[in-house]
Amino acid sequence: MIESLHIEDLGVIEQADLALSPGLTALTGETGAGKTMVLTSLGLLLGQRAESSVVRSGAKAARVEGTWLLDPRSRPAERATDAGAALDEDLLIASRTVPAQGRSRAHLGGAAVPSTVLADVGNRLVSVHGQADQLRLRSAAAQRAALDSLGGAPHNALCRQYANAYRRHQAATNALAEWQAGTQQRAQEAETLRTWLDQLEQLAPQPGEDHALTTEAQRLDHAEDLRRATMGARNALTADEEAGALGEPLDVASLLATASRALEPVTSLDPILQSQATRLQELSYLTADIASELSDHLARLDADPTRLAAVQERRAQLARACQEIGGVTAQIDDVDALLAWGQTAAARLAEIDGPEGTHADLTEELEAAQQELTGLAQQLTHARQQLAHTLQKRVTAELTGLEMKGARLVVELAPLDEPGPTGAETVTLLLVSHPGAPAMPLGKGASGGELSRIMLALEVVLAAAPAHAVSTQTSREHARTLVFDEIDAGVGGRAAREIGRRLARLARSYQVIVVTHLAQVAAWADTQLVVRKEELSAPSAEGQMVGVRTHVDAVTGKERERELARMLSGHEDSQAALRHAAELLAEADVAQSQS
Repeated sequence: MIESLHIEDLGVIEQADLALSPGLTALTGETGAGKTMVLTSLGLLLGQRAESSVVRSGAKAARVEGTWLLDPRSRPAERATDAGAALDEDLLIASRTVPAQGRSRAHLGGAAVPSTVLADVGNRLVSVHGQADQLRLRSAAAQRAALDSLGGAPHNALCRQYANAYRRHQAATNALAEWQAGTQQRAQEAETLRTWLDQLEQLAPQPGEDHALTTEAQRLDHAEDLRRATMGARNALTADEEAGALGEPLDVASLLATASRALEPVTSLDPILQSQATRLQELSYLTADIASELSDHLARLDADPTRLAAVQERRAQLARACQEIGGVTAQIDDVDALLAWGQTAAARLAEIDGPEGTHADLTEELEAAQQELTGLAQQLTHARQQLAHTLQKRVTAELTGLEMKGARLVVELAPLDEPGPTGAETVTLLLVSHPGAPAMPLGKGASGGELSRIMLALEVVLAAAPAHAVSTQTSREHARTLVFDEIDAGVGGRAAREIGRRLARLARSYQVIVVTHLAQVAAWADTQLVVRKEELSAPSAEGQMVGVRTHVDAVTGKERERELARMLSGHEDSQAALRHAAELLAEADVAQSQS
């Protein structure tokens, strides 16, 4: 609920404060006085686009501030707090500043926010019904939403359940289609993997084989150099007898034996020499072992050109396999990486080839989703048929009361070829303007005034629905705000009184603000605000300069009768008009007290 509006330098309004009734507030005034600017100020707080042209001439900026009362646990309150706004219990303050030059600024609960946040929060709190909204009522989506809203929470739950089932059905349909579309691609991938895995199986590489072959190839390629080095090392350790006989240098083993013999006679006399003799003996054993191992290795170092060729051929096979297997996307550096790729490829091939039930599982899932969707679509269609009957009956009764006798609303449910996101049928609101006339879509079968009354009739009917009814004082204070911009255009007389009556009835569940030119409507308001234009004159070099200033005043008692008299006759002092105004107010008071 909007508690108050403060406006500064907006259009012709220099400054105005509006205290709005929690029930029905009527906004009246002469044409051109500035009622449009009041609605513009509300639009700014609802995040609508800000034009610098709305800034009052000579002012630096226009500013609008609004105070909302809302339930701190509601979704608008949660959205506001998520954006950084602070609530004072159930009070939320929104403001919008539009400079004469530059971009507008928006604040919500003391926090600077984008205008989109104002729109997101405000549109959950306020519904504006004007000519543009009448056009929206002609859309299929708006007409379906109007019908569904009559069903209250249980019907809304069914709509959500159907929407979830539709999404599951779409997901199952897409999953099966993707599987079927990818059959050829998977077959090609499987064939390629089989070819590479067969090649890998025939090659049969062993872990680390390529590195071992590299080492062996180096040894075979330098066999003679290795023989000379090994033989030299072995001879240095243990020279053969022929070398010693020829007077060549003695080997290490002989020198160690000579040293041991030299120390042997005196080891019992000196513990240190005994230790050294022991170490010489250990060196002799170690030298003998190394020499034996070098002799064995020397025996294996014979050059083998045939083996070298075989090793080089095997290395080439392994290198080609690392380059070719796996394709250009695979990074295979050695045989170990090749074997790892083979394990991954085998697992992928098993996934492609099986399980055999993949297609059957997807088909079964789609059939289950189709069955669920069909069942819920039938439930939703049946529920809408009942709601359509109720909506037709109630709106037609309201139209009769709004002086559209003989007119009736027809709700047409046209089945679709297959269920869509919102149901298995389209919803169309048709109007039979008089008995015997064909049912025509609202956009073709209703004039602007008739469409306004149809909108009002729908709002009155929907306000009484379980989802909209207000039952406690607390929720009444936090009720949604409905704004009607000249909903009485094109009507008058008794029809205007009935519009006022129904706006008053609607105000039992909502806060209602109506911009009207008709006294028959304004008389039903709990609060009447009058927008007045005042001409100002100021001296200038060229003479008197005339300016305009608008202010908004709440009228009560005799002052209100005078305003209603002006609306009735154009003369606020007309005695006949004053008597008529008093009668309208008395009639509204009596009707309100009896309701």
